[in-house]
Amino acid sequence: MTAPHATLPARPRRVIVLGLDDDALATLREAAPSLELLGAPDLSRARAWIDDAEAILGWITPEVVRRGRALRWVHLFAAGVERFCTPELAAAPIVVTCERGIHGAAVADHAMALLLGLTRGLAPALRPQAARTWNREPPPRLLELAGRRAVIVGFGGIGQAIAARARAFGLRIVAVAREARPAPEGVDRVVGRRDLEEALDGAEVLFLAAPLTEETQGRIDDAALARLARGALVINVGRGGLVDHDALTRALSSGHLGGAGLDVTHPEPLPEDHPLWSREDVLLTPHVAGLSDRVMARRLELAADNLRRFAAGEALRGVVDPRVGG
Repeated sequence: MTAPHATLPARPRRVIVLGLDDDALATLREAAPSLELLGAPDLSRARAWIDDAEAILGWITPEVVRRGRALRWVHLFAAGVERFCTPELAAAPIVVTCERGIHGAAVADHAMALLLGLTRGLAPALRPQAARTWNREPPPRLLELAGRRAVIVGFGGIGQAIAARARAFGLRIVAVAREARPAPEGVDRVVGRRDLEEALDGAEVLFLAAPLTEETQGRIDDAALARLARGALVINVGRGGLVDHDALTRALSSGHLGGAGLDVTHPEPLPEDHPLWSREDVLLTPHVAGLSDRVMARRLELAADNLRRFAAGEALRGVVDPRVGG
């Protein structure tokens, strides 16, 4: 799961921590008092420490990987790590960890909010509200969710949190993970990615919560969307690059899809003239699904635990493989 020659130092000393305030730094220092934690708002302010720092909490660039000859651990303040997984990081003797798991509840809540916004006609209701007009004309479709078939692509912490919420609304769920495995209670099946196309056949709701890798890039294309039931809804809270947005636009324009809820796009943001901006059957939010009033507490808990483990030479939580981006 790590670079092939990545090892942690026996007695680490110096750690750079980016973007946290003094109270957060104090919490982290209490967790690992033997470490020297150096706080900075960004990498440019930490340049003087990079040459001999053994760990960085925050983010990373290829230049820092090249300069950081003592670096042995990078903890990324992000759940999706593909933008950091450069060839330099993949080849370096550095253990990489991330925040996978701490955003699940917030992202799953947001996924259901996007879905309900589409099924209950909330987007077209906002315009009369802004105009102070009591419009009793319903939108073309108001849908109930119970009994409908949903597919969740990506069945890590976020996908499983979506499944828990979707079950409560009575959706019948098939999940797509890297490999097939026994299904948890309330999920009909968990299939591998090689069976994605079969899983999509006739699905009425498609949740996307997978990481972006070479294997998943653009996987939701014309052919994949054509397998969904007519009128299906697509909810993307994973990565914008999972979806071919031209294909998505075509499927919406043809009437094959009933709507889309997107917290992520590719590129981000979409160009000003992109047709998805103005469609009434599309809800767009600006990559905020992972935010909540409780996320920072979970961020600090994970970072503090990993710092304690780092100081003690123990295995770290949230290890990812920078060679594959997840």
